Amino acid sequence: MSITEGRRWSRRELLGEIALAGVAGFVGLRAAGLLTGLPGPRAVLAAEPPPETSTIRLLRNSSAASLCLAPQYLAEEFLHAEGFKTVQYVGIGPAEIVKALASREVDVTMHLPGLLIAGVDMGYPTVILAGVHVGCYELFGTDRIRSIHDLKGKTVAAGPMGSGRQFFMAAILAYVGLDPRRDVRWVTDSPPLAMRLLAEGKIDAFMGFPPEPQELHAKKIGHVLVNTMRDRPWSNYFCCFVAANREFVREHPVATKRVLRAILRAADVCAREPARVARFLVDKGYTERYDYALQAMNEIPYNRWREYDNEDTIRFHSLRLLEAGLIKSSPRKIVAQGTDWRFLNELKRELKSRGAIPGGLHHEHHGG
Repeated sequence: MSITEGRRWSRRELLGEIALAGVAGFVGLRAAGLLTGLPGPRAVLAAEPPPETSTIRLLRNSSAASLCLAPQYLAEEFLHAEGFKTVQYVGIGPAEIVKALASREVDVTMHLPGLLIAGVDMGYPTVILAGVHVGCYELFGTDRIRSIHDLKGKTVAAGPMGSGRQFFMAAILAYVGLDPRRDVRWVTDSPPLAMRLLAEGKIDAFMGFPPEPQELHAKKIGHVLVNTMRDRPWSNYFCCFVAANREFVREHPVATKRVLRAILRAADVCAREPARVARFLVDKGYTERYDYALQAMNEIPYNRWREYDNEDTIRFHSLRLLEAGLIKSSPRKIVAQGTDWRFLNELKRELKSRGAIPGGLHHEHHGG
């Protein structure tokens, strides 16, 4: 293990780095001498009013597979620097996240687009604020499955019914013309059991979420049918968004912007210092295996939030779920009722005014 890999963040060190970062940001000064692209806390505190609340509640996914939420976990110290005195992480099951957001059990969370879209379709007071990163899922199959089409009539493990993982898998099936309600048999066993069943050939496919794909690769179990970080069209769209309770956003606009900034700054850290983030995740108890965490941090594109078109992803996934009969609202209605890009656009204007993105903002527009 290198010296960098072995280092641990102390609270004092991280807060000290944040305080010294100023306009350039913590990672840029320390690691590369470059702007992280987000203004530092000193400049922000001088220009903005304090958050309307001193307490913020975020999600801690009770599933062991939640490494792609690293920016949300890492954001804790950035949130303190943004003026929040109390930062709470509430343990929620993967199928209950949108309900928890709607009931204000949590205020803000990162989550998958499919389940957030379904929540908007059902009338939950949920608003999607910004995409964070691309891809984290890998779909594994046994040797008898060579393509997505081969899954018709077969068994697919994708977590509990109604979870974000299942909705993402449903979008993949719908994209190739399969009906997720009729054409596959869903297996709802826990991921550890499902991976064992895949290894034994007792199920046909498994939708893996970090650190599960890393474990399957290490143990040479199954083969990859879809890698959402590399394979189109999935690599063209956000995998995780920041979403909030609508009333929280209405009552606390300054706090909302500050939370979003903290999470996006943490995403920059994940992109630039994957080894230290992996060690943080292990030390904080979010995962057990440093090697799997490091692999995931190196593979997940955490730096795409500046580039990709947020509405493009929402339209794409909404259309897939509409085709599958899982939602009733049109993509246009989902965008109109369930998104609010004001805070992200403000942050991007700050980026542009500070010259963090040469030549202005860059967006990649994709079909769908």
